[in-house]
Amino acid sequence: MSILSKDKILLSATAADKVEAIRIAGELLVKAGHVEPVYVDHMIERENIVSTYMGNGLAIPHGTKEGKDVIHSTGLSIVRFPEGVDFGGDEPAFVVIGIAGAGGDHMQILTNVAMIFSEDESLEMVMNAPTEEAIMAIFEGGLED
Repeated sequence: MSILSKDKILLSATAADKVEAIRIAGELLVKAGHVEPVYVDHMIERENIVSTYMGNGLAIPHGTKEGKDVIHSTGLSIVRFPEGVDFGGDEPAFVVIGIAGAGGDHMQILTNVAMIFSEDESLEMVMNAPTEEAIMAIFEGGLED
């Protein structure tokens, strides 16, 4: 099972708030078999402890340490919110990347995603990507199995 695949990318979603946005990103991980459904609750719990908004229109929700037991495999979901979602930052999140890291993968994936988005044009590239495949191509450099 690959970390990122077409079925874990939504090109256009809407959410009333950050909890709904996290649920959308988390459900993609559940449907792909990476995590048990309760993992989504751990993602929301993490958000309630500390915001996963990274700046530059990016949020990276992930579970708490207690959620580790319900992760089957490492996975990533990417959801674009063209209208943005308020995560409590200076500007809304337009890209929400859900992460489930099995074993010691968690920090490596966070680092890889942060590196991809350290370039100013990265958010624009992800937002303007016409297909799921185009988004996958942006991420494939640092997220291969």
